[in-house]
Amino acid sequence: MSQVLDTPPPTAPAPSEAGLAALAARHGLSVSGARPSLPEYIRQLWARRHFITAFSTAKLTAQYSQAKLGQVWQVMTPLLNAAVYYFIFGVLMNTKRGVQDYIPFLVTGVFIWTFTQSSIMAGTRAISGNLGLVRALHFPRAALPISFALQQLQQLLFSMAALLVILLCFGVPVTASWALAIPALVLQFTFNAGIAMIMARMGAKTPDIAQLMPFVLRTWMYVSGVMFSIDHMAGQHKNLPSWVGPVLQANPAAVYIDLMRFSLIDSFHSSQLPPHVWAIAAGWALLAGVGGFIYFWKAEETYGRG
Repeated sequence: MSQVLDTPPPTAPAPSEAGLAALAARHGLSVSGARPSLPEYIRQLWARRHFITAFSTAKLTAQYSQAKLGQVWQVMTPLLNAAVYYFIFGVLMNTKRGVQDYIPFLVTGVFIWTFTQSSIMAGTRAISGNLGLVRALHFPRAALPISFALQQLQQLLFSMAALLVILLCFGVPVTASWALAIPALVLQFTFNAGIAMIMARMGAKTPDIAQLMPFVLRTWMYVSGVMFSIDHMAGQHKNLPSWVGPVLQANPAAVYIDLMRFSLIDSFHSSQLPPHVWAIAAGWALLAGVGGFIYFWKAEETYGRG
């Protein structure tokens, strides 16, 4: 008597990757978290513009919520920094010599520099410090560094009220050039947001960068003419190479600081600005803003993973 053995039916071959991709495309499926095209990414970001502004405002409100003086610290912090710098650099190191309206000059430099410094520091932690939000919700990740830069712009606008009072108290007249502060701030915000996006991508991959950035920013501050006049310094030190002054003046932090000084301080003349300063300011803003946005977008699908 023959024994009949049950044999399992032959298994179907596993579909290839190409076959799976075609099947997914046929049913309208796409890779989860895949990077959209650049135009689509811009469209998604614009659609969430209300989230960006609301998020930045909420962050600004919560920043000093535990302090008794609350939002007063938005103005007090840069003013206290300016007082320290005035004592150390203006009095002890005598950098105020030969600089007209030194206190308005210094306070303007501190406020504008703080805007750039805070935007970059906040941008460095934009992804690594908000991983819960990044992993829980689907949205264009560029919204985070842009919202942090917008938060710092809002804080600067609060501080500008105190700055204008200081200018008036020290006899700086109100002139039509004050209107130039608006395009200068727009260009600086574009630059800051671009650098914030660059640092956000780098900080997402290497969180330790956030520990290094204070030293980098402090060095950058010292060469950006926050506490001294680059033009005056280059004129005093004849032994310096001829290229030092123009290079220091053309660095983006110095450009935006001096543009704001030129806009607000009557005694700060155009001769103290580098040639074609508005073109330089627009060039830095375009390079950092567009370049930083594309650089950040390139790694969109990697944020929050690993």
